[in-house]
Amino acid sequence: MLSRFDDYPIHQTTDPIRIPATTDRHAYDRYWFNGYSGDGEFYFGIGAALYPNLGIMDCGFSLVRDGVQYAFHASRRAPLEPSEIQVGPFRIDIIEPMKSLRVTLDDNETGIACQLDWIPRTSNFAEGHQRTIRDSPIQMHATRFNQFGFWQGEIRYAGQSLQINSDRVYGTKDRSWGVRPVGDPAPPGAPGTRIPQVYFLWAPLHWTNRCTHAGLFENDYGKAWHWDGMVMPTYASPDDLPGIEDPNAQPVAALEHRLEFVPGTRRVSRAEFVLDHSDGSREEIQLDPLLCFRMKGIGYGHREWGHGRWKGDLAMAGESWKCDEVDDNALENQHMQHVVRARSGSEEGVGVLEQIFMGPNSRRGLKGFLDPAQ
Repeated sequence: MLSRFDDYPIHQTTDPIRIPATTDRHAYDRYWFNGYSGDGEFYFGIGAALYPNLGIMDCGFSLVRDGVQYAFHASRRAPLEPSEIQVGPFRIDIIEPMKSLRVTLDDNETGIACQLDWIPRTSNFAEGHQRTIRDSPIQMHATRFNQFGFWQGEIRYAGQSLQINSDRVYGTKDRSWGVRPVGDPAPPGAPGTRIPQVYFLWAPLHWTNRCTHAGLFENDYGKAWHWDGMVMPTYASPDDLPGIEDPNAQPVAALEHRLEFVPGTRRVSRAEFVLDHSDGSREEIQLDPLLCFRMKGIGYGHREWGHGRWKGDLAMAGESWKCDEVDDNALENQHMQHVVRARSGSEEGVGVLEQIFMGPNSRRGLKGFLDPAQ
């Protein structure tokens, strides 16, 4: 059960690195990225994860452009070497840890392929540890860190080539690990006494000379049980980054938000965040969606290619759908990211707004499990 990292003094338990400290079947270790043009012309999402107690590794790549979303899915038996991040034609190569990497999807039967280099704009920053309350029907405890940057490379799909240039394609890197619901459902035990509920917003934004981040979870009464906010200095070159973390990063002191919804749905049509900064100033940020990406394209909530499901020693598939034909009220479509235009006073930025709303939230006008917003 040894692996290459057992040669480093990094062990947290008496077991080899390959053996998780937890026996929870829902243990996971995930890479996640997005990329998008500043004008909302396109968006792509990338995901890959190891589920050590399920013996599975899977991945996804998905692109929205010209009103169509294209998706590549793949799954395999987990490799013996955990640092091998490869599923069929898909792989992630770590060039310099916490700084540079490459995502490659070689030409394959789905017609979707890419080679993309990650170019960091900021150092990394950790969000607060996330843990649901014990009686929640959806159990999660995880660590997450993020980084802002740009992409350079090419995406090929449906017989077309899309050039990705770092002067116009922004992105976010997200690494998380811990325990969250993944894999085929476990035996349910006693039926729940509460409607399953999750209310999550996440908004990493690029500005001219800084990046800001805001994210939160709320319970069914609209009370935040977890939130994060950060202002990150930006650098012209990866060589200028002050380190893995930035001593000049500024945590936000408090966070508020307001939402408007597309009528008859739970899809956000406009958002406003208010950041209380550590110097006592108060900043209002308006977000207007330009494009909607369905997270099922990289496995989140996908009926067939959901995360951590056994598909065999190696399996892959491709699919596409027209964005305007998606049912906004279907369960599989509740998890989404929007490319957004951001405004703060006279300053304009670009970023994404991620949302997943299931179950009630009385403060936000959400009732039942999937009832449209009031």
